[in-house]
Amino acid sequence: MKLKLAVQKSGRLLEDSLKLLNECGFRIDNHSSELKINIPNFDLEILFLRNSDIPNYLEQGVVDIAILGENLLEEKDANELTIIDKLGFSKCRLSLASKVNFELNSATDLMGKTIATSYPNSLRKYLLKNNIEAKIHVISGSVEIAPNIGLSDAICDIVSTGDTLFKNGLEEKIILLKSEAVLVANKNSIIEKQEIFEAFTFRINSVLKARQNRYILFNIPNAAIEEAAKILPGL
Repeated sequence: MKLKLAVQKSGRLLEDSLKLLNECGFRIDNHSSELKINIPNFDLEILFLRNSDIPNYLEQGVVDIAILGENLLEEKDANELTIIDKLGFSKCRLSLASKVNFELNSATDLMGKTIATSYPNSLRKYLLKNNIEAKIHVISGSVEIAPNIGLSDAICDIVSTGDTLFKNGLEEKIILLKSEAVLVANKNSIIEKQEIFEAFTFRINSVLKARQNRYILFNIPNAAIEEAAKILPGL
């Protein structure tokens, strides 16, 4: 019995996901030419899937666990899935942005406006929460161009550095949610594979903890240790 892990087959999550898995001791070879690989030194099968499809595969039990962005879970509203760990990479924000001279200080400024987005469900929840009626224009990509061609008054999109917004004459105005990569599990399918799942998450947790620590070696004479401890508490 193998634990099945889904990762993004291309995009911003892939490189850091593979780095984490390699640090965990999972040997991953030829991933660029394969959509499914078996890890020879662990009962693990990795599937490289389109990012937007992964929550569906998880809910259907095709895969047991996955590395995803929190923003995608929010967009898909996948209630049957459980976040196991926050992984600390691919940090970003789902934000509202507009042209610099467009007044967008609060949700009320969106009343009656048109907003372009690739995240309609997340945006819809935000508008509903704030009792705002606005038109949502769904775009699959290149959302930043919408205000410049008169398609929308504002956009709702993922922001990492803000460089793309700046290049298109836009400014981040309101943050809807903050996101990072997370390890997600199908609660039902991991029950049957509990032992393998625990061994896998043990490796993940060990690497994450190791990343938070730094080891420093001091060459201090015994006679000076007490004095050094005053400068370096915990020595």
